[in-house]
Amino acid sequence: MQDHTDLTKLIFGRLSWDAIPFHDPILLGTFAMVVLGGIAVLGGLTYFRLWGTLWRDWITSIDHKKIGIMYMILGLIMLMRGFADALMMRAQQAIAFGDNPGFLPPHHYDQIFTAHGVIMIFFVAMPLVTGLMNYVVPLQIGARDVAFPFLNNFSFWMTTFGAVLVMASLFVGEFAKTGWLAYPPLSGILASPDVGVDYYIWSLQIAGVGTLLSGVNLIVTIVKMRAPGMDMMKMPVFSWTALCTNVLIVAAFPVLTAVLAMLSLDRIFGTNFFTNDLGGNAMMYVNLIWIWGHPEVYILILPLFGVFSEVVSTFSAKRLFGYTSMVYATVVITILSYLVWLHHFFTMGSGASVNSFFGITTMIISIPTGAKIFNWLFTMYRGRIRFELPMMWTIGFMITFVIGGMTGVLLAVPPADFVLHNSLFLIAHFHNVIIGGVLFGLFAGINYWFPKAFGYKLDVFWGKCSFWFWIVGFWMAFMPLYVLGLMGVTRRMSQFQDPSLQIWFQVAAFGAVLIALGIGSMLIQFYVSFRRRHELRDVTGDPWDGRTLEWSTSSPPPDYNFAFTPKVYDNDTWADMKKNGYKRPLTGFTAIHMPKNTGAGFIISAISAAIGFCLIWQMWLLASVTFVVLLAAIIIHTFNYKRDFYIPAEEVARTENLRTRLLESHV
Repeated sequence: MQDHTDLTKLIFGRLSWDAIPFHDPILLGTFAMVVLGGIAVLGGLTYFRLWGTLWRDWITSIDHKKIGIMYMILGLIMLMRGFADALMMRAQQAIAFGDNPGFLPPHHYDQIFTAHGVIMIFFVAMPLVTGLMNYVVPLQIGARDVAFPFLNNFSFWMTTFGAVLVMASLFVGEFAKTGWLAYPPLSGILASPDVGVDYYIWSLQIAGVGTLLSGVNLIVTIVKMRAPGMDMMKMPVFSWTALCTNVLIVAAFPVLTAVLAMLSLDRIFGTNFFTNDLGGNAMMYVNLIWIWGHPEVYILILPLFGVFSEVVSTFSAKRLFGYTSMVYATVVITILSYLVWLHHFFTMGSGASVNSFFGITTMIISIPTGAKIFNWLFTMYRGRIRFELPMMWTIGFMITFVIGGMTGVLLAVPPADFVLHNSLFLIAHFHNVIIGGVLFGLFAGINYWFPKAFGYKLDVFWGKCSFWFWIVGFWMAFMPLYVLGLMGVTRRMSQFQDPSLQIWFQVAAFGAVLIALGIGSMLIQFYVSFRRRHELRDVTGDPWDGRTLEWSTSSPPPDYNFAFTPKVYDNDTWADMKKNGYKRPLTGFTAIHMPKNTGAGFIISAISAAIGFCLIWQMWLLASVTFVVLLAAIIIHTFNYKRDFYIPAEEVARTENLRTRLLESHV
């Protein structure tokens, strides 16, 4: 009997039927909805016979454009999950006063606010930003693809399976109850003996590998694959911000990998890196996690600064004001973002000298950021401004982000931070810059480049509905938190006793409902646009009259991006080419070398996620077997050389000539 028990434990580890939350009606209801939704999706794919197309053209694709679109889809799906958590938190805080405990028990509420932060940063903002960079950067620099196409596919699927592990924690076990940065000793084995922190660790480790490799890929692409004539100071600003972003990724994400590995060793093997005894130091974890965490904030926002630069220039019909200063400001922000991490824990006893240094460097970083704002304003000055949807999101960003930035400078003053640090004021500030900067920038980018990706514009009416619901909802949701923070209300609380606070939380909850309507309007916008795609199609292939190189190819671009490698003479490449009477060549086509699709990235990533699941539940035997399978899959892929093919010159010529005739007939 003992042998049977030992074998069961060796195979299944800590996993048992108790891990399924049968006792929790909220989770059971969620599980039922996910199952029904999954059945509907699988049934639809089977009914319309789409499995072959899905596997052949998307899952195994190494085309940077399709991978970019899949990143965006992942980010939007996870946005709905992360925002559902936000809605539950807002509803709980709006009703949980006095004797009313609300509908979320404290242990469930703690999991929700941890999952909300993790999902929104790692699995919403990061995939959306990476998706934009993946799609646009090769087109902007005149490259046929990224430097390492297979690695691009693998990076995406590692990120996706990291998200799968987070979602699995809903139904098998539980998620961390530590906050999204999992500070010890709360994340240590004594305070968190369950699997929640392990889900946190391994989902981020797997997704982090994907992000790091994606960063290496895009750096090499930008440095080595620019079109002839495009030196560094002729690159579009979006490509510059993408380069700086990926430098930060490569510099910062190994720190996250290392600190999570040490936390995992503490939990499994008792190594005492971050304990308060036996030589450990919990503050070392806080330093390391923020040495990654503050650059992460700029990893998210820098590419969107590039988006705003493209949008403002296009819809003001002017060159970007101060291109050189924009580039230098981006580089300065990149460097300074690595020097200000300690402002996240002024209150933890570092001393006046250290706090002063980090307070000053934090204030200095606002200078290059402010320079960007003025450059955008000067670009708009005396321009022929068109208030299209991307421009509306940009102006909404400028107002919102400036106010969020000012509250950030206030928090950079250590005495003020001592008062406000653990309050809802900090929550309002963080969301002010992340939503007002990152999400508004992503929505501007989606509306701006959607015609390039799909060949038709997004519906304007539903886009404007989404914009106004988001703007009004955002301010209603977070301005009350500034007030509550100044009143001393601390964050992470699931219920309150002072009834005078309730009205503020109710206003914030109503704002969250408006944001939900904004998200719903965006989904309707996608659906309506797809239904009206023939009406919304712009056959000129240049619906925004964009100024950079990606607009010189058709919408959507062909698999090979450019039939001829373009030559660049100016910053505003496409505007310069059109001014000089650019015509598409009709002869001289050659066969184009293309890499073949492969399912290895999906398979290796799925096996990696299986290993992560086994390690979470300490299923050591299965983890060992799965690791051997992973090594075998990697070796098989490594020796699979037949991955390339050529598109014949005749096919390229036929496609390009057809496109040329179509464009010229509608000019």
